[in-house]
Amino acid sequence: MTAAIDIPANSEIPGDALQPSVYELRLFTAAEYQQLAGLGIFGEDERIELIEGRIVRMTPKNVDHAVATRRALRIFSRAAGELALISVQDPILLNDRSEPEPDVTLVAGPDTKYLEHHPAPNDIFLVLEIADSSLAFDREVKGPLYGRNGIRQFCLLNLQDRELEDYRDPGPHGFRGKQTYGEDEAFSLVAFPMISIKVGDLLPPKPAGKHRQKEERRRNKRK
Repeated sequence: MTAAIDIPANSEIPGDALQPSVYELRLFTAAEYQQLAGLGIFGEDERIELIEGRIVRMTPKNVDHAVATRRALRIFSRAAGELALISVQDPILLNDRSEPEPDVTLVAGPDTKYLEHHPAPNDIFLVLEIADSSLAFDREVKGPLYGRNGIRQFCLLNLQDRELEDYRDPGPHGFRGKQTYGEDEAFSLVAFPMISIKVGDLLPPKPAGKHRQKEERRRNKRK
């Protein structure tokens, strides 16, 4: 769950001055980012992550997101807790310029492997992002980033449409395979094919009013 920092509306910086052809961004490496954090440059409660050299602020978690995160932790712990470490909103090191903090990550144990570094793609079995207002960013920016860096399975839990997008087969341009599952369907884990997770078990309970809104969106998509 992430959203890029916006330039304030009252900024005195001219809009055309923000075009890449006019200026060059000074991107951070993961090592520099970690040094800044160690120096206390960022607040302890500041929710940020490093995405392709840019420090990005994560959107606040609403109630549905918090509920889905707790449910995902419980479900994955029960299903795969003996096979993997279940990490919640902890950093992973994708490359020299990207250190995102996925909502849920399944990583290879033991935890003593990560005393001096964060899990890297070869250590990671699955990444789950839970998205509501951050849906476009998670799908269009973070998803391809995970694929380009070799994450074997990326799941995007879409709280708006109550679906799960399952991305597999990573490659140089992102993921080559995608399957979308409704809340009454289940998906398997690439690393552990014998494990099946029902999408509805990850989603927060839905009031009747939200159900009607979802059905209305689906009807509008068909038009």
